[in-house]
Amino acid sequence: MVEEQPMRVAAIDCGTNSIRLLIADIDGNNFREVVRDMEIVRLGQGVDETGQFHPDAIARTLAAVDKFAAEIAKRGVEKIRFCATSATRDATNRHLFVDGVRERLGIELEVISGDEEAALSFAGAIKDLDPSNGPFLVVDIGGGSTEFVIGTSTVEAARSVNIGCVRMTERHFASDPATPEQIEAARSDIQAAIAQAAAVVPITKAKTLVAVAGTATTVAAAALDLPEYDRYAIHLSRISAQQTHDAATMFATSTREQRLALGYMHPGRVDVIAAGSLVLSEIMKATGASEFVASESDILDGMAFSLARN
Repeated sequence: MVEEQPMRVAAIDCGTNSIRLLIADIDGNNFREVVRDMEIVRLGQGVDETGQFHPDAIARTLAAVDKFAAEIAKRGVEKIRFCATSATRDATNRHLFVDGVRERLGIELEVISGDEEAALSFAGAIKDLDPSNGPFLVVDIGGGSTEFVIGTSTVEAARSVNIGCVRMTERHFASDPATPEQIEAARSDIQAAIAQAAAVVPITKAKTLVAVAGTATTVAAAALDLPEYDRYAIHLSRISAQQTHDAATMFATSTREQRLALGYMHPGRVDVIAAGSLVLSEIMKATGASEFVASESDILDGMAFSLARN
């Protein structure tokens, strides 16, 4: 009997703030990471205000796609999936970006709905968790939107709302550090969006709150007091509600230089972490959760599995 070879797949997730690549070998439920890479390109620069992609943002993002395309070609990938999320959904000139991706990778970029984004995030987030700890509320705080998804092995309810770290920063945080008035305005915006999500998703009914993406993992790095970013230390760490509120306060009251000096802080996250951590802090309050589990496994991992199964 010939043993089946694992399938080598590539997943690219392009959000409002970052674009990320995962190349993995997948054989059934076995998953082996080959390459993981991220570039902060801020594709969503100004989209909340103008409704369009800025030419510089498209250029930065396509430069990262060129880099990823070279890596994919070198690694002998069999299947590629490229998903774009919140900012691309909102941009009226998205065809410029879609055409650029097609030229470089020979595939169609998928502009996925908030619901599909939620389902893929959920599949990735629960990959390393024991189902007995469900139901899980998975919260994915992105640049443009935040997804709330509840379920144990599959999605039972999901809602995407427009409170991402880039969108909230552009809308409210004009000063550095933000003024108390700016923070309060952002807080009321965030609370209204959480209430929208809670109308669809029973956010207080989960046994375990799981938070994915860069805002949550950076808050975890702060709570763990890491000297530098360490995805293996962060993955599946448990961060208390108080640690989350303390991190949000620290980020909101520090200057750009102080945040940049933190060893675990990605330079592309410096100006959006205050707004992002405020979103997470408000979610902790609204859910009543005593802690969240930080997961480094997210929508990218969900996309990779979807390729191997189709």
